[in-house]
Amino acid sequence: MTGIARLVTPADPIQGDCRRLDRAFYDRPAETVARDLLGRLLVHDAPDGTRIGRIVEVEAYLGPGDLAAHTSRGRTARTKAMFGPPGHAYVYLIYGMHHCMNVVTGPKGSGTAVLLRALAPVRGLDASTSGPGRLCRAMGVTRDHYGIDLCGDTLWLARDDAPAPAEIAASPRIGVDYAGEWAAKPLRFFVPGHPAVSRAPKPKAKG
Repeated sequence: MTGIARLVTPADPIQGDCRRLDRAFYDRPAETVARDLLGRLLVHDAPDGTRIGRIVEVEAYLGPGDLAAHTSRGRTARTKAMFGPPGHAYVYLIYGMHHCMNVVTGPKGSGTAVLLRALAPVRGLDASTSGPGRLCRAMGVTRDHYGIDLCGDTLWLARDDAPAPAEIAASPRIGVDYAGEWAAKPLRFFVPGHPAVSRAPKPKAKG
């Protein structure tokens, strides 16, 4: 296995009690939820054991008016979960091979969600969790989890007693150059300096 696929970040243990996030947590604007997801735990009770990671990087997608959001083209078979009730998973495939997981935010019908981009390993992870595709591969998240209730017992998010990140940085989202003025909006949020955070692309040279 190549170095980039191996886990290179230290374990981040659960601190104190671990409490599942309730529906009300997700029933808020995507940008608010995105910031509040940093430092929370993603938990998958997978068939081969429990996998847990601490969220350190996300991107907010603000609904049909956001040209970078999948819902900018309206309700489709692919995006119906994004228009559904908050607290469910929107999972899609890119390049025919990489899964990406989004947390649907509220209210129902808003078409908003938060993409999970990177995790700090906590338990049961033995591969890189930097970038949305690697995150899903390491956590065992696939299209089978499309629309799953994140307040259920298989795949969910939780908080523990770890302190909130001391600092939250914002930047434009990654890979949305097609979205016009929306490409430059600072809707990517991350824990600055964390080794699991994706490397942002360098600005294109002018001229």
